[in-house]
Amino acid sequence: MTKTVAIAGKGGTGKTTVAALLIKLLSQKGLVLAVDADPSTNLNQALGLPLDDSKTVGRIREKMTEDVSRGRLSPTITKQEYLFGKILESLAESKGFDLLAMGRPEGPGCYCAPNEFLRASLDKLVKDYKYNYIVMDCEAGMEHISRQTTRDVDVLLVMSDPTIRGVTVAARMKDLIGELRSNVGKVGLIVNRVKGELSPEIKKVIDESGLQVVTMIPEDPDMAALEMKGRPVTELPQESPLQLKVEGIAERLHL
Repeated sequence: MTKTVAIAGKGGTGKTTVAALLIKLLSQKGLVLAVDADPSTNLNQALGLPLDDSKTVGRIREKMTEDVSRGRLSPTITKQEYLFGKILESLAESKGFDLLAMGRPEGPGCYCAPNEFLRASLDKLVKDYKYNYIVMDCEAGMEHISRQTTRDVDVLLVMSDPTIRGVTVAARMKDLIGELRSNVGKVGLIVNRVKGELSPEIKKVIDESGLQVVTMIPEDPDMAALEMKGRPVTELPQESPLQLKVEGIAERLHL
């Protein structure tokens, strides 16, 4: 059974960092499909992988739509076969995991049919490659989850910084999921870059939101050096606070 974990949050909360470290950890337990669903496409950098912008799923989907409308798709291949083949070509492979970049948001026009093909392609990809885990780094609007272009989500982790605004945004994301789809399992809150105790005001907002705090992550002194050198976050020392907290997340969620 493939377990799917989605990580969402407003920009700057550290969701890509946590996603990368979780991918690294889970890849030691089984094969992981890492999905970069944020149009800023930073997950590859956090993982230390190159990325060809022309091979994102968004670009592939747009080209297929254009080819179909202009009659350029070969009659000997179905749309589903075309899309699946291009998705296979776009995978960035590494030890223990593969990376699939979704790319920029959809342009104007109806994407109902391409999205249906995309869902089927992802299901086939997971079935053929027998991934044990899917880890999705989502954009703030969670476009791919809300449009159901990705598989069901077993665990949704919403990231926030230790501010009332951050927690409020996280609560809105939780509510958005409740409005848009029912096939999301556990929803938890991760508060990142915490210095000491949370203020009573922030604790009150969390309590009122109904979000369950999975963990609180302190600032990691090793992150600044990596960022200055442009190194992937997966090079953090094993004993770093971030690494240890991600291990705790996986243990608590039975991943």
